[in-house]
Amino acid sequence: MNKTILRPTAEQRYKEELDALRLWDQDNRKPENWLLSPKAVRLFILGSRTPLDCGGQKIAIQKKYLGNDALVERCIITLAGNRGLMLVGEPGTAKTMLSELLSAAISGCSTNTVQGTAGTTEEMIKYGWNYALLLAKGPSREALVPAPLYVGMEKGILTRFEEITRTPAEVQDCLISVLSDKVLNIPELGEEGLLFAQAGFNVIGTANTRDKGVNEMSSALKRRFNFETVQPVRDVALEKRIILNEVGALAAAAGIEAPLDEDAAGLLATTYHELREGISAEGLRIEKPAAVMSTAEAISVYYQTMMSAWYYGDGSGRLDEGALVENLVGAVAKESDEDLKKIAGYFSTVVREKARREGGAWTRFYEAKSRLK
Repeated sequence: MNKTILRPTAEQRYKEELDALRLWDQDNRKPENWLLSPKAVRLFILGSRTPLDCGGQKIAIQKKYLGNDALVERCIITLAGNRGLMLVGEPGTAKTMLSELLSAAISGCSTNTVQGTAGTTEEMIKYGWNYALLLAKGPSREALVPAPLYVGMEKGILTRFEEITRTPAEVQDCLISVLSDKVLNIPELGEEGLLFAQAGFNVIGTANTRDKGVNEMSSALKRRFNFETVQPVRDVALEKRIILNEVGALAAAAGIEAPLDEDAAGLLATTYHELREGISAEGLRIEKPAAVMSTAEAISVYYQTMMSAWYYGDGSGRLDEGALVENLVGAVAKESDEDLKKIAGYFSTVVREKARREGGAWTRFYEAKSRLK
């Protein structure tokens, strides 16, 4: 039976590009145990303006991260050194995507990951035990069950630590000695219980600024990382492009053949940008919702609306502005009922004015305000 993977890893999704870059990259300088050089990693993430000549074949490298190019360059250089990389910022600013792309290009593996939660334990980060073997044979390497940090050190690959500030402080602090000395002590194995990190090992962490104060990182741990702040998208045209690119990829993977609606994407990008910034393009002040108004949320709203049109519509694939409003409400009104009032206020002022001046999709969007329930 053929099975479809819902979300391929970065190394699966971009296998052709990664293979081509390895051919192109043979003469460039690279840190020990990296699959690609820093120059090729940068090309993989930021794309090339012209196709690359890879073994006699022309391969186009698409731009995957539509943000600050200089930030990407600094991230790559940090990972080539001895300090960890910490990506911080608002939710939905593509920190996880950037972490995954870096890991795929540098180590060929983006799945060596710790997903931080309030229930994350030290065993989930470092190592655990197969208790049947432990009871039968005692402490041994055979009975040890490697966790992502152990795997990264043993193989010389990157370990990703998502949402690090969601984990308890004592769990976070188990990283301090590893990042300093690059050694993991396993007391149960006695004299053989020292695991020295292989070249290529490092840690990429992510943390949301909205989680600040939940389990604040200690000063000692912060000193082991270089921090890079990933900012929200500030340009409406760029946000529209990201929405169209990501929704197009999601639709292709799901077998949805509906055309992409540029007007709807532009409308949604504008709405999210203005609600996030608290001011409209016309200079009107807007109450900011407490909910996260991220590009990732905008992509979700558009994709939900596209699926409604695809499965319930007349077959044309045209997006229904009423469904767009309903999905927008579902995405925004998560924190409190006050957010719904703020969205209604946005419609009564900004959307009404845009409908009067621009017509088209904005008029249909405004006319669907009755769906704000």
